[in-house]
Amino acid sequence: MTRKTYQETLNELEARYPNGAPGGIGLDGLAQLKIQNTYSTHLDIARDMATLMRKDMAEYDADSGQFTQSLGCWSGFHAMQMMRAIKRQKGTLDKAYVYLSGWMVAGLRNRFGHLPDQSMHEKTSVVDLIQEIYTSLRQADEVELNDLFAELKTTDNRDAVIAKIDAHETYVRPIIADIDAGFGNVHATYLLAKEMIKAGACCIQIENQVSDAKQCGHQDGKVTVPREDFIEKLRAVRMAFEELGVDDGVIVARTDSLGAGLTQKIPVSREAGDHAAEYTKWLDTTPVSDLNQLEDGEVAIQLDGKLVKPTRLPNGLYKFKADTGEDRVVEDCVSSLTDGGADLLWIETATPNVKRIAGMVNRIKEVVPDAKLTYNNSPSFNWTLNLRKQVREDWIAEGKIHESSYPEAELMSARFDKDPLGLEADARLQAFQTDIAREAGVFHNLITLPTFHMTAKFMNDLSEGYFGDQKMLAYVKEIQREEIRTGVSAVKHQHEVGSDLGDTFKEMTGGDRALKAGGEHNTMNQFANVA
Repeated sequence: MTRKTYQETLNELEARYPNGAPGGIGLDGLAQLKIQNTYSTHLDIARDMATLMRKDMAEYDADSGQFTQSLGCWSGFHAMQMMRAIKRQKGTLDKAYVYLSGWMVAGLRNRFGHLPDQSMHEKTSVVDLIQEIYTSLRQADEVELNDLFAELKTTDNRDAVIAKIDAHETYVRPIIADIDAGFGNVHATYLLAKEMIKAGACCIQIENQVSDAKQCGHQDGKVTVPREDFIEKLRAVRMAFEELGVDDGVIVARTDSLGAGLTQKIPVSREAGDHAAEYTKWLDTTPVSDLNQLEDGEVAIQLDGKLVKPTRLPNGLYKFKADTGEDRVVEDCVSSLTDGGADLLWIETATPNVKRIAGMVNRIKEVVPDAKLTYNNSPSFNWTLNLRKQVREDWIAEGKIHESSYPEAELMSARFDKDPLGLEADARLQAFQTDIAREAGVFHNLITLPTFHMTAKFMNDLSEGYFGDQKMLAYVKEIQREEIRTGVSAVKHQHEVGSDLGDTFKEMTGGDRALKAGGEHNTMNQFANVA
């Protein structure tokens, strides 16, 4: 969205109110408020961010080094601090997104309590978090622009400050929002997708599990749906985007088939090679030579011209053949792209292995050459152990070490942190996202639950020190001093949550009568020259 400059905004107001605004309101103040309100509605955000994502996808197609990244945030404040840190470090938010994890909504942000990732929480909590994140990011815009307007009032170089106001880069960034398996049937998926989009989501991620049997992608017991069922849900999300005018809306189709060995139903095949036939061919079956072999309640189907009995569990679910996950993943992805209209793929894996993921993606690209992935750099992986095991296996294969070297049971030991094997594993870890973007078509790298683990770790360390021997030193040394020295703006917590916005508005409406919080007795002044 192209935003009006400060002068354009002021000119429009002067044309509208040639004799001054009603009530004696200053036109400069009105111009400031209009500019600080970076988006009129969150639906405008969805439209703008979808277009931005499409631009980033095109840039990635031209150069795989231009991949995007995000961290999973379970509050608007987390998202705000992430974006502030990126802008402070890099000077731009280009290629930085927010990931909204269904796991974290279930675990941390719903009215039903701390829940596993099984779609048991109220689905409106997903919409509420999207709304909250964008409210926080828009407030970050307000705070930063308000500081610039305060500078404009005192500077001798107005042109330079106005240039900074006009060049302000919004903190609003694309959200990839997790809709789980759709929280119900196709129509329920469509209705929830609409609410997520109206809250600002430009990209919705949906998985091919059974909605009422949904499991976390890194747990056992996952049950997938037939491909035509999943395609209908992909269509439902697309129709929601189209209805709301988000023409560039992005859909991430996630497959859990790599770790899912069960299906709830056997789809009906109409002809060889249709989606149903391609799904049922992977069922685990036993031959049936005589219908009298079937017991009451058992099911037999015709498969490849033979009568077979699918393996059925006591709960009524059907098993897939062992070691067919990769093949099913490839077929899932191709059908999601070609028939479901998905834009990006998500392959949920059990370990972070670039070669294995690249192998699946290369098979997909044989059918869809520009296939692109979103990849979950999950905290469910023991990254240290996995990467050290990979280095160990490679070195054994290369003859660099003997099989007795570096016993697997000891690989997590801290004594390997500075060992050549540990250092090589860390180097591969540092290069992992670049490698997977180049070799496996990963457009977007995310970490689903970093703020969950970060909060747990920091609260653990602070609590141990504060309630232990360190007392106040634990807080000052580990938090406040580091905030000051690294320039974290939240050290001035009153300013961070908009205290200066309130002062400015009081001044706009009351002039000299304004009772402001930012006076000489405000303790935030202690941080005026340090962060």
